[in-house]
Amino acid sequence: MEELRMDCAAFSAKVEELKAQIAGVIVGQQQSVDLILTALLANGHVLIEGVPGVAKTLMAKLTAKLIDADYSRIQFTPDLMPSDVLGTSVFNLKTNEFEFQKGPIFSEIVLIDEINRAPAKTQAALFEVMEERQITIDGTTRPMGELYMVIATQNPVEQEGTYRLPEAQLDRFLLKITIDYPSTEEEFTILKRHHTNIHLTGLKDVRPVLTKDLILQFKQLINQVIVDDSLLRYISNIIIATRNNSAIYLGASPRASVALLNASKAYALLQGRDFVIPDDVKYLAVSALQHRLVLSPETEMEGKTAATIVRQLLDNIEVPK
Repeated sequence: MEELRMDCAAFSAKVEELKAQIAGVIVGQQQSVDLILTALLANGHVLIEGVPGVAKTLMAKLTAKLIDADYSRIQFTPDLMPSDVLGTSVFNLKTNEFEFQKGPIFSEIVLIDEINRAPAKTQAALFEVMEERQITIDGTTRPMGELYMVIATQNPVEQEGTYRLPEAQLDRFLLKITIDYPSTEEEFTILKRHHTNIHLTGLKDVRPVLTKDLILQFKQLINQVIVDDSLLRYISNIIIATRNNSAIYLGASPRASVALLNASKAYALLQGRDFVIPDDVKYLAVSALQHRLVLSPETEMEGKTAATIVRQLLDNIEVPK
């Protein structure tokens, strides 16, 4: 286990270097960075939600640029068709055969901007690739690479020209990150940087910090992270509580409990540990569960959010010693 701990320390050093680069471009958002890296290590996808102008897309693009891997961006629009995302077969006049032209979904890190602007048909095209990391078209299955991650953004306020994501698709995101407005001090720092034009770092100046091989190497360590039975019981109790709460119409599924477990193990690695502690689970519970719950109509009328309900559940569940 000593070897694993040394590996954790080496990876943590790379992560800190990556965070320092992000801080040079974006003020604040440390939690968002932690959650994106956690999902990357846990082999999961991320949904970033926030009002316009809080650097959702910039955060996703910056994270992708700091990782030395193939990257593509898809701007979702109401007229986007599944073939625009997945690809299509084109007839080649020279060979008299159909050839498959890959769509932008064939990459290693895929940014889907404004994911809720595409209609249901295009949304459904993502189901297979997000869950099984493969695409089946014309009877042929085309697998994705070992490193594959979807980072999607959406605006929770604007309703014009948007489509609500189906529950089945939301459940395919490991974590949902909510980006809030910056604090007073962070807002001041943003203005100061732009006013003086000092310490402003552009995307073109950013260089990769994490390589694909290094990420794949540390993904293998996930299964070696120690999780005590008391923590497995703790996660189980949290999930069961979502199914037995009058404020929640549809509780979390077993996929949610596995997601919370894997995210906790990945987050522990990011912190340089080879074991999970209760604080890891509590830190990730809201992001892992809020998008998987359907609240009762009465709860929604009261103005409560899924995140609020999850925090209340955590307060009422005994934490392992």
